Amino acid sequence: QVQLVESGGGLVQPGGSLRLSCAASGFTLDYYNIGWFRQAPGKEREGISCVSSSDGSTYYADSVKGRFTISRDNAKNTVYLQMNDLKSEDTAVYYCAAYLDGITTVQNMCTVKAIRVHGMDYWGVGTLVTVSS
Repeated sequence: QVQLVESGGGLVQPGGSLRLSCAASGFTLDYYNIGWFRQAPGKEREGISCVSSSDGSTYYADSVKGRFTISRDNAKNTVYLQMNDLKSEDTAVYYCAAYLDGITTVQNMCTVKAIRVHGMDYWGVGTLVTVSS
């Protein structure tokens, strides 16, 4: 069965850290650009970090730059999102997605709505992150 499964979400206090994992089964992540997206209640899903399959280049939204780090371990078929200095506004459901496209930049993968809505090959089901004291 082809799927992406996120894990690692939970409740954390402001200033705390979490590491999210996105594990693939049924296919190999090596050839896919991978992105982390999040959706807060009442808001649109937004791309926060994406990583290239070809050269490892990365993109971060301004809201998470300097606090979040995306990485991939192709041997484990898994992509991670290390989240530090979490804030209440980071509360959301976090999703990972895989996009098989050798032309699109990781910035476009993360920011272009048409790609997010229509272009992703696979989506995970999400993991909830709640930042609260």
